[in-house]
Amino acid sequence: MQAIDLLLNRSSQPRLQLPAPEGNDLEQILQAGLRAPDHKQLTPWKFIVCKEQGLDKLGEIFVQAAVEKGAEQTFIDRASQLPKRAPMVVIGICKYTEKEGVPRVEQICSAACALHDVQLAAKALGFDSIWRTGSYALDKHVKQSLGLAHEDEIIGFLYLGTSPLKAIKKPEKNTADFVDVWQ
Repeated sequence: MQAIDLLLNRSSQPRLQLPAPEGNDLEQILQAGLRAPDHKQLTPWKFIVCKEQGLDKLGEIFVQAAVEKGAEQTFIDRASQLPKRAPMVVIGICKYTEKEGVPRVEQICSAACALHDVQLAAKALGFDSIWRTGSYALDKHVKQSLGLAHEDEIIGFLYLGTSPLKAIKKPEKNTADFVDVWQ
């Protein structure tokens, strides 16, 4: 797949099934994430790859978070199943490091670029994905259970697999609506 075609045609796929990346494909995908823009080489990101029992573990973390928030039972019951909407979930995390000249927002953006590179690499290798955040990305219990420090951030949960559906064509947008050109 040509890079420009990938960038112009990528779309999220909410229904994902096996196969998911593994072996050399998964290694290449994760290596692509490590190539994100990285001012002063801080590498302000971490990935947690959840598959098989790892999806169950993530589901339990979601359940405990829902219980701690006092959520309704239907929400709690659903929480354990959320990670199983795909055969793999890559959790993208910003591991913030205080460093002069590299503000927090830049490190968060760098971590987001890293997770996006993972998403694009997966698509380039024939896999589909959907990036989700939601309330669990901001939840204190979830962050603690993943071993995050107070200043760290969950950038998103990247669900990976193969879609049984044909890719949905996104509507084209007019560049002029989003870009100002100064000359």
